[in-house]
Amino acid sequence: MLEQFSPENLALLSDEELDQLCRTMDALVRDDKKRELERYDPYPKQLEFHNAGKTHRERLFMAGNQLGKTLGGSMEVAMHLTGRYPDWFEGKRFEAPIRAWAAGVTGESTRDNPQRLLLGPVGDWGTGSIPGDLITHTQKASHGVAELLDYITVRHISGGTSFLAFKSYEKGREKWQGESLELIWFDEEPPSKIYAEGLTRTQARGGITMITFTPLLGMSDVVSRFLMEESEDRHVTQMTIDDAAHYTDKDREMIVAGYLEHEREARARGVPVMGSGMVYPVTEGGLQVKPFAIPDYWPRIAGIDFGWDDHTAVVYIAWDRDTDNVYVYDCYKVNRQTPAIHAVSIKGKGSWIPVAWPADGYSTEKGSGKSLMRLYKEQDVNMLFTHASYEDDRKMHVEPGIMDILDRMKRGGFHVFTHLNDWFDEFRLYHREDGKIYKKHDHLMDATRYAVMMLRFAQTHIPIKRDRYEPRQRRKTSYMSL
Repeated sequence: MLEQFSPENLALLSDEELDQLCRTMDALVRDDKKRELERYDPYPKQLEFHNAGKTHRERLFMAGNQLGKTLGGSMEVAMHLTGRYPDWFEGKRFEAPIRAWAAGVTGESTRDNPQRLLLGPVGDWGTGSIPGDLITHTQKASHGVAELLDYITVRHISGGTSFLAFKSYEKGREKWQGESLELIWFDEEPPSKIYAEGLTRTQARGGITMITFTPLLGMSDVVSRFLMEESEDRHVTQMTIDDAAHYTDKDREMIVAGYLEHEREARARGVPVMGSGMVYPVTEGGLQVKPFAIPDYWPRIAGIDFGWDDHTAVVYIAWDRDTDNVYVYDCYKVNRQTPAIHAVSIKGKGSWIPVAWPADGYSTEKGSGKSLMRLYKEQDVNMLFTHASYEDDRKMHVEPGIMDILDRMKRGGFHVFTHLNDWFDEFRLYHREDGKIYKKHDHLMDATRYAVMMLRFAQTHIPIKRDRYEPRQRRKTSYMSL
């Protein structure tokens, strides 16, 4: 509006007219600030988080700092409170007014983060994700943190009124009892008891929970619940600094360099901090390579880790002998399937590829009385003649295998194709507790170690010349047979 007035025209206005013009402009700016929800254009990772609510009762948005996780949480809360859902929104919808809680670690952090994003800064309420003209009441807390609200009410598109209370974890579990809710938003990671109580509040109404946080507390109970306990009710969205378009490449480089080394993966990529507890204390970015066509003359080997309720996992490795570089180029992880089913997948990647296996492959299967290794061999899987071990004093011990892989990683001789999400999911969580490797969800890591231990038996696929009338047979080598 102001651009319509040239300096000459403004000079012709009286003081009263200038004052009125300024008041009009201020009102327009305030009204514009109350349209944040309409302007919200989510990044792909934010969209993934929102839409996952349609099929998942519990959601975790695990992201680095200043990437948009809290903004995404506040926008979705605003949608549910008002009933105003954008056309692109495919997540869970509430057709009537809801009762909800938004919470932070302390009263101060609740005020400065979820409250600020939802309502706007103190003194400028109505300029956050909830449109200001729909906020019908704000109630300040009677004591405690200055400017912290106790609750607000919001006009719903149906004509009713939604209710949102503000909570903090520091008040303890007792303050989280007795209410039935459609929605709870945890901004920053809650203690496990608080999360469990909050989840209970949503059961009666078929509600949902959302957590938005940067995983600086490492493999906590809540993180483990989402990352290590399989459930159709839960969904994890992980957002890295590379997913945030508001940063340039130069910005990203500067920001990551400014973080403490042991916190970089958490603050930039949303990876739980493991610190000295990581089995492989290297960044995943240093391991990743884009998939490429593997030369035929590079020998290959696979490693298998047996399981049932836990997964059976297989990792495929190619070896550039000239540079002594290994490449994890494929992997497979499935539970509750028989050797016959696993064998189909293993052979599908190349029936000639030798497969390294652990000592528990000698264990017998109850039904047949045959060893696990024998069951796979009878399915024509190219199992090596003995269990995985080194030729020297390292033998089959775990730690020497770990150190072998770690040495390769640190000198730049260990690579993993970028699309192998299952492999990287385990890599991020592979850690020690009290000095011992945490033995859960480590099947691909174990399979990788078995393959590396038996790398000397990797082989290339060399076609054998045959008479055209001779039946095609599998190539045999002395070390493949029993």
